[in-house]
Amino acid sequence: MTRYLVTGGAGFIGSNVGTALLARGDTVRVFDNFSTGLRANLTALAGAEVVEGDIRSYHIVREAMDGVDFVLHQAALPSVPRSVRDPITSNDVNVVGTLNVLTAARDAKVKRLVYAGSSSVYGRTPGLPKRESMPPSPISPYAVSKLAGEHYCQSFTELYGFETVILRYFNVFGPRQNPKSEYAAVVPKFIHMVLHGERPTINGDGSQTRDFTYVENVVHANLLAAAQEGVAGRIFNIATGQQVPLLEMLHIVERICGRKVDPYFQPRRTGDVEHSLAAIDEARAGLGYEPNVTLEAGLRRTIDAVRRELGEGAAVA
Repeated sequence: MTRYLVTGGAGFIGSNVGTALLARGDTVRVFDNFSTGLRANLTALAGAEVVEGDIRSYHIVREAMDGVDFVLHQAALPSVPRSVRDPITSNDVNVVGTLNVLTAARDAKVKRLVYAGSSSVYGRTPGLPKRESMPPSPISPYAVSKLAGEHYCQSFTELYGFETVILRYFNVFGPRQNPKSEYAAVVPKFIHMVLHGERPTINGDGSQTRDFTYVENVVHANLLAAAQEGVAGRIFNIATGQQVPLLEMLHIVERICGRKVDPYFQPRRTGDVEHSLAAIDEARAGLGYEPNVTLEAGLRRTIDAVRRELGEGAAVA
């Protein structure tokens, strides 16, 4: 039986990863300090061991590594706006914390660590789609911190022979994504506000584009990255390869929910990237990755889950 440690395992992506591992019979240990992760997400992780701790503490992390075969490192302090307001804490968690996780995993003789990277590292790199071979050009402190984590991963592979794989996520959405945070991602905000008949806010004119990726595709990529031979030290974009404007995303949510809203338009946020689109050829060739869940299917599943949480019960049209 394979033993996994999922850092940030009570978070949106981490809890979905843990659920998938448990479903196939693996042993799962969740590590989280619940600063952004939700204890409510643990209800979907029955059978997992839960360790409460902060990745900024090496000794606590090292104890959590005992007996672990693979680490899926999802823990981070997310959000570009948060990092603009407080770059020091973003650096402490995302850089120092990641270095602790890497060092503890190496010291514990873990077989491989899969790192949750971010498409934000491309920043102002010109040209679309974004390819792994492009030089990063991060704008925000968050993006800088995630890029530093990538460099540490590759350094540990090069210097210590410790296997790491880097997955650059593009705008992940799905069930268990918290819509209530000040720093919540746009998709859960759109869904909850449309369902409640409220007007969502769009920063900019809505023409900015994203490669929205359903969480099940990201989970699939993590499982592949942990198992695939010959990919240590490599970076892979994890996305759908589909470019969608924010305003179009809102219209799709409206259509699925059967409700229409009139958004507010506010100035663009400092540190935001204008357009994002991933090339996923490397992930297809190197990992055998395919985005099996489409944008529309993922939105329907997510809206269904939100409606169940709200007690509406019925599936969306």
